Amino acid sequence: MIQIAVLGYGTVGSGVVEVINTNHASINKKAGEEINIKYVLDLRDFPGDPVQEKIVHDFDIILNDPEIRIIAEVMGGVEPAYTFTKKALLAGKSVCTSNKELVARHGPELLQIARERNINYLFEASCGGGIPIIRPLNSSLTADEIDEIAGILNGTTNYILTEMFEKGSDFEDVLKDAQNKGYAEKNPEADVEGYDACRKIAILSSLAFGEHVDFEEIYTEGITGITAADIQYVKKMGKTIKLLAYSRKVDESFYAMVAPEIVGANDPLYSVNGVFNAIFIHGNVLGDAMFYGSGAGKLPTASAVVADIVDEAKHLHRNIMSFWSSSKLQLTDISNSRKQFFVRVQGDPAADLEKVRGIFGEVEPIVLPELPGEFGFVTEEMSEADYAKKEELCGNVKNRIRIR
Repeated sequence: MIQIAVLGYGTVGSGVVEVINTNHASINKKAGEEINIKYVLDLRDFPGDPVQEKIVHDFDIILNDPEIRIIAEVMGGVEPAYTFTKKALLAGKSVCTSNKELVARHGPELLQIARERNINYLFEASCGGGIPIIRPLNSSLTADEIDEIAGILNGTTNYILTEMFEKGSDFEDVLKDAQNKGYAEKNPEADVEGYDACRKIAILSSLAFGEHVDFEEIYTEGITGITAADIQYVKKMGKTIKLLAYSRKVDESFYAMVAPEIVGANDPLYSVNGVFNAIFIHGNVLGDAMFYGSGAGKLPTASAVVADIVDEAKHLHRNIMSFWSSSKLQLTDISNSRKQFFVRVQGDPAADLEKVRGIFGEVEPIVLPELPGEFGFVTEEMSEADYAKKEELCGNVKNRIRIR
């Protein structure tokens, strides 16, 4: 029997207990041994819940118990999760987690400790919820040189943008709806400002490129500036808007960004709607591949955590994680990256188009009768730096959105 502990009995922690209890027989068969939850760490008590008999309030009880071989850290946040994880690994206990903030900040150090002790630190649930993506990067795709990862990595923002697109609603109205349905937190900043997606793309990029990508150096832009008027223009263009996180190798340069982008109907990410996520990967041998599924939620995320528990149970004395160097990958300033842009300007196309063309070239106006006093257009491909200069010269830009 393999004894495990679960740190945190919140949404994901209770999901881990539920998944193990529901699929106990099949999980044990796949692990090759019976997996038993001996402790659940939480500050609270849960009278009336069968888990109460396993609840402990002191992490040292878990740390000092030699029977505990695997710990599932599903607390969230950096502290005390980092301190508990590091102590557990140093004590020779394998750890798995859904904590993308911790992995993005301390992943290389924790992986190194696990390697030195021939145990494992796994984090499949940290990037795509229930979507398997870490394992493919570590095993199935190791023959490829990955040159691009792009995806919809946050279910909350994808739900909000889908609702705005389908109902023509404003951001604030849809956000309240998402909060009422439990898709958005009371404080939604990490989701709507792009920080959650930023940490996830930093983890995936570090694994794909082999060096540490610092999430604090990734240009990040959320969806709070997207309006119902923007959606109207994009609909007329036959396209949609997604919050995309991507990293890309161009020659010897590496770019990474999180930002809303306009996606065409021929793009595989176009039809990824609601709370679903998708991760697109391009390798020099494989070509294109896409991973799609529930990117968040109690049971999908818990399922990925339990899959890591099973993997660690099968490899108690063998490290299976691929290399992620602590040396930092130098990201190229995004001012050098090139895109087309959709631009909305204030003014009358009859009077102001020539000025716009004098700055941006022979653009064609997009006019919506229901939005008088403004028009839109699509630029030719240009660098971020060039666009910024042209926007300043134009002076009457209401909004701009990149085009994928």
